[in-house]
Amino acid sequence: MRLALALAVALAAATAARAHDGVVHGTATEAAEHAAGAGAPYLTTAAAPALPFPVEIRPHFALTDQTGRAVTEADFAGRPMAVFFGYASCESICTVALPAVGAALDILGERGAEIVPLMITVDPARDTPEAMARKLPEYSPRLIGLTGSGAALAEARAAFQVEATEVARTPEGAPVYAHGSFIYLVGRDGMVVSVLPPILSPERIAELMAKHL
Repeated sequence: MRLALALAVALAAATAARAHDGVVHGTATEAAEHAAGAGAPYLTTAAAPALPFPVEIRPHFALTDQTGRAVTEADFAGRPMAVFFGYASCESICTVALPAVGAALDILGERGAEIVPLMITVDPARDTPEAMARKLPEYSPRLIGLTGSGAALAEARAAFQVEATEVARTPEGAPVYAHGSFIYLVGRDGMVVSVLPPILSPERIAELMAKHL
């Protein structure tokens, strides 16, 4: 079972969810299938899924940050990470999840100083290092944006079992993406320890970060 569907089923089992396009589903199964088909972007529930699921995720990436520096997961070895897949010009869930991660780190204060918040782009054409350096500080000055070649980003998505698909174009012709939007908490051992729905409050995200990391 793909990760998106496994998480969607686990989340939707507690409550019928509202999908990302505003459709209200009558059953948990219907909501899970809809969400999984779009990369499980916006399931609305107060619960956070807990591992283990029938997957193991060890992050792997070789990308470039917003300063132009080449980085891999080894650069953050021994440090917890909060990883999100999105794009800087997103006007939807990214504008909720990214500020929430930043606010959660602020709430944790010194306890959160070691946590590395990463956004791995699904839109490399627009998310150049320069573009991310301009935009991401609006969400949090601590956010590190990562981009790279199509192949390198595909490898990163595969490691996290994340999908991203262009689903529309704006009136100006800019692409709009559907993408898996969970926040992945990576422990000091380099393994994903939990995944969080992006609609949790900063206070709840901070609580779960402190618990798992």
